[in-house]
Amino acid sequence: MRVLLLGADGFLGRHVAERLLADPAVQLTALGRSDDADVRFDLSSGAPGVLARFLDAVHPGVVVNCAGTTRGAARELVRQNIVAVATVCEAMRRSSIAARLVQLGCGSEYGPSPVGSSTGEDAPPRPGGPYGVSKLAATELVLGSGLDAVVLRVFSPVGPGTPTGAPLGRVAEALRRAMQNGDAELRLGGLAVQRDFIDARDVARAVHAASLSAAQGVVNIGSGRAVRMRDMATALAHVAGYEGAVRELDEAPASGGAMMPPYPDGCGLWQQADVRTARDRLGWRPRIGLEESLADVWMEAACRV
Repeated sequence: MRVLLLGADGFLGRHVAERLLADPAVQLTALGRSDDADVRFDLSSGAPGVLARFLDAVHPGVVVNCAGTTRGAARELVRQNIVAVATVCEAMRRSSIAARLVQLGCGSEYGPSPVGSSTGEDAPPRPGGPYGVSKLAATELVLGSGLDAVVLRVFSPVGPGTPTGAPLGRVAEALRRAMQNGDAELRLGGLAVQRDFIDARDVARAVHAASLSAAQGVVNIGSGRAVRMRDMATALAHVAGYEGAVRELDEAPASGGAMMPPYPDGCGLWQQADVRTARDRLGWRPRIGLEESLADVWMEAACRV
C-alpha cells in the first residue's frame, strides 16, 4: 500500500510516520515543509495543480493529512487549517488517482459539552474558539469533497514529543523549572478543566486502522474517559519525583511565575469522547495508559536544558 503522509514533521505526524513505517506492506512518502520531508511542499501556499501532478507521479492509495497548526492568529489558522485542506481536496479531485483521504480533525470542533456527558459523532459541533472553528471548516471541506474520506476527531493527545506550548507540555515545563529552582510550591492555572487524553501512539494506530478500513465520515479518537487537569499535574509531579505542593490558581496573572490557563480551547470545563464508533468501524481501542504517557512526557522535559 502506497501512503502519502502530509505533515509528517508535526507532533502527531511523527508518530503516524513511525507507525506506518513499521508496517512492511506500506510504502511511505512524506510531504512537508521541513528538510526532513521526502518532498518539500507548503499546502497553505502551494497550487493544487502542482500537488495533483505529484499525486499522479507517486500514485498513493491513501493520503493521510496530519498537517495544520494549533496556535496563531485567525489568519494563520485559516491558512494552515482551512486553505491547506482545500488544496489537498482539490488536488485529489484533479488527479487521476482514486486515493482514500484520512484527515486528522480535533475534539475542539465540538466545543463545550455538559459535564458528565460523552460526545458522539452525531453531536452538533459548536466550537468555542478560532482553532475549533478552523478545524470544523476543514472537516466540512473534506466531508463535502466527494472523496473517499474519513475524519478522525482526535481529542487531547499526549505522550512522547508533546510540544512545550501544548497544555500538558506547559505543565511539564513549569514543573521542570520549579525543580530546577528548588521551589517548594508549584502554582498553576486552569487545573479544574477535565479532558479526554489519548496517547499520540494510539492516535497513530487509529490512523493506520482508518487507512485500511472503509469507514467514512467522522470518527472520534479518545480514551473515552475525562480526567481532571489537576490529577494530570499531580501525577506528572509524582512521576518527576517533585516533593513540593501543587497549588491551583483561580486565574493566572498576566505576568509573574504562574503559567496561563492550560486549556484555552473553547471547550469549557468538560470534554469526553464517545469512542464506540472507532471500536465498531475501525476495530480500534486505546492501549497506552496515562501513566506511560506521563512518564514519556516527563522524560523529555527533564532532558531539556
